[in-house]
Amino acid sequence: MSAVPVIGVTMGDPAGIGPELCLALLADEALARICRIRVYGSLGLLKRVAETLALPSPDASYVVDDALLDADQVLPGKVQAICGAAAARCVKRAVEDALQGEIAAVVTAPLHKTALHVAGVAYPGHTEMLAALTGRDDVCMMMWSDALRVCLVTTHVALVDVARQITCARVVRVLELAHQAMQQQGMLRPRITVCGLNPHAGEEDCAFGTEEQQVVMPALSAARERGFDVRGPFPADTAFIPAIRDKTDVYVAMYHDQGLIPFKMLAFETGVNVTLGLPIVRTSPDHGTAFDLAWQGVASDRSMFAAAKLALRLAGVDTGAGIA
Repeated sequence: MSAVPVIGVTMGDPAGIGPELCLALLADEALARICRIRVYGSLGLLKRVAETLALPSPDASYVVDDALLDADQVLPGKVQAICGAAAARCVKRAVEDALQGEIAAVVTAPLHKTALHVAGVAYPGHTEMLAALTGRDDVCMMMWSDALRVCLVTTHVALVDVARQITCARVVRVLELAHQAMQQQGMLRPRITVCGLNPHAGEEDCAFGTEEQQVVMPALSAARERGFDVRGPFPADTAFIPAIRDKTDVYVAMYHDQGLIPFKMLAFETGVNVTLGLPIVRTSPDHGTAFDLAWQGVASDRSMFAAAKLALRLAGVDTGAGIA
């Protein structure tokens, strides 16, 4: 790796807002002072988007083009197999380079899950793809912002399947990852608040479900024995009220929407998705491909810049105060 840290940025779905977010990072002077951006994507596609939006054309030396994509075939805002396949290839190459130490971190622009599926890519999202590419099966999704931090026990799982995936071992592992992540940010004993799965956290007599008594509470006891400051399980409808947030450094939610609804209400434009448990640093903006805004120059880049800045911090780079 060069003396100046190199941050790999994957283009995401070419038909979405990812390419223009990559162009914004490449053009940012403050970011260029502290790192080098390396975009994994289609050079032809990036040039086409730049021309469409009257932006500076990207320098080829900043782009790793493994996308195998005919840029002229891409229809902005449309689900296409060629786009899903290209996006997946870019992620794979970026992960390979990160594992080899060629880049300090990976920032991923949004994928479109349907485009992945029609391309024959089996993963439901980045989290699962990254776990497979790095040989890790015990990762977790963390949503990070100054206002709120949330780790998820399950991620892209249908609600009908959530309960059976919540095991004592899985909850303990997510608590461990949450604890470690906050310690890496200087918190000696981070305060972890845990949501229950069921309404009213199941009630004391298990009237609304047994998962809290049989799975979650034993996991919390195991974590406390290891010295973790863990509270809960709390009913999810009150866990995020200000009085509890003020006493919480990181939450653990049982399923996707339970954690992401409050998170996105508080930090939609500045939130960052972090994958914990990987052997590499990976962050992403907390939004999707925004097909309805693609290639129009109107999409907010705030979450993308927040993802880049957090990636640098997690990679041990002093970002100062100069990045948007």
